[in-house]
Amino acid sequence: MIKAAYLHIPFCEHICHYCDFNKVFLKGQPVDDYLQALDQEMKMTLSQYPTDQLETIFVGGGTPTSLNEQQLDRFCESINRNLPKSENLEFTFEANPGDLSTDKLQILKDAGVNRISLGVQTFNDELLEKIGRVHRAKDVYQTIERAKAIGFENISIDLIFSLPTQTVTDFQESLAEAFTLDITHYSAYSLIIEPKTVFYNLLKKGKLPTPGEDIEAQMYGMLMEEMEKHGFGQYEISNFSKPGFESRHNLTYWNNEYYYGFGAGAHSYVNGSRRSNSGPVKKYIDQIKCGVLPVFEDHLVTKAEQMEEEMFLGLRKTEGVSIPHFTEKFDVDPLKFFENEIADLVAKQWIDVKSNHIFLTKKGRFLGNEVFQSFLVG
Repeated sequence: MIKAAYLHIPFCEHICHYCDFNKVFLKGQPVDDYLQALDQEMKMTLSQYPTDQLETIFVGGGTPTSLNEQQLDRFCESINRNLPKSENLEFTFEANPGDLSTDKLQILKDAGVNRISLGVQTFNDELLEKIGRVHRAKDVYQTIERAKAIGFENISIDLIFSLPTQTVTDFQESLAEAFTLDITHYSAYSLIIEPKTVFYNLLKKGKLPTPGEDIEAQMYGMLMEEMEKHGFGQYEISNFSKPGFESRHNLTYWNNEYYYGFGAGAHSYVNGSRRSNSGPVKKYIDQIKCGVLPVFEDHLVTKAEQMEEEMFLGLRKTEGVSIPHFTEKFDVDPLKFFENEIADLVAKQWIDVKSNHIFLTKKGRFLGNEVFQSFLVG
């Protein structure tokens, strides 16, 4: 059963220096045609792969709130018309601080959106400028105040650490500011330099002064300590929440469950196939106009691949991989199938096995990617 849907809005008014998501400058783009194509893709997909009701909807980008009020209203109406929703729906919109006017917030609230995720990244205005963000710290406070006034209670922010020239003190100060917001959820990621980004080009030229692995590890250790101290449970490598406010949508990914992906460049996992849509906006629109789903790649996941994914996605969660659930799902005991890999990682004290779960140790959380790599046995 498919319980989650992701919708992609690829338009941005500015491109951040670290971003490698599928995005384009908003100016001159066929936004209305794109929204019409999204509407059609939802219709076509649901007719081919129906579901009873969705438990989570997540709208990301790009910058979903770069749409104007009329477009945003139309888009939300399209979602509500096309997608079947459970009574207990988690409905998230990503936004940039400073993009969310009172009118836009009201449109989202009226449409049933009940969770806002803000790309804050840092509270250091100088660093914000260096990484290509256009908002400033004051915009964060104003946007959250506005969202709370409209009635949003479930608010998350993203932070990035190990930014160019960032010090441990800088990150500590950003965390201190973040804890003054009285919100329910934090995501915090170390900077990854991706190809085809401004930062990648600077790095190749030797012009990107990053803090280095030791400082990054120090920042991550401090992050975990501070979150725990402030009452935020770490339920995944990079995610922390108050009890009951874990991102149910992201847990769909980490639980290796099916989800729809709508929009240019969006990914989906449906009926055993992992798919990606065409990335270029015009190509995406043209395919929809021709009456075909805009599938760029379609990979039927083998049982062996499914088991690998169950391990490396599940290990991202603090609770780890449930041995009984794995055994029931695949009719294979993971302790036997991955016997050598698990023995090696337990010996290194990177994972542990207790209470019918396989999970990362605290030491293992610092080395997550190396642990996950171990389960790619094919």
